[in-house]
Amino acid sequence: MKLNIISLKGLEFDGEVSSLNLKTTSGEITILDNHRLLITQLSKGEAVVIKENGNKLKFNIESGFLEVAAGNKATILTG
Repeated sequence: MKLNIISLKGLEFDGEVSSLNLKTTSGEITILDNHRLLITQLSKGEAVVIKENGNKLKFNIESGFLEVAAGNKATILTG
């Protein structure tokens, strides 16, 4: 899936990933390829991104939103 992470600093990440795990106001979720469409508010915590090559990246999230859109695309907007 194509993932963009955008913060007030600018584009933090732009690439293909196999999964994304992060905290929302409703609880912790994992997003995989071809996930259903979703818009949710994020809670403070760590976003764990697994790239297609298996490498793991971690991003600190204070707050924000996650959108999973058509075309296997996900975007995190964070402050």
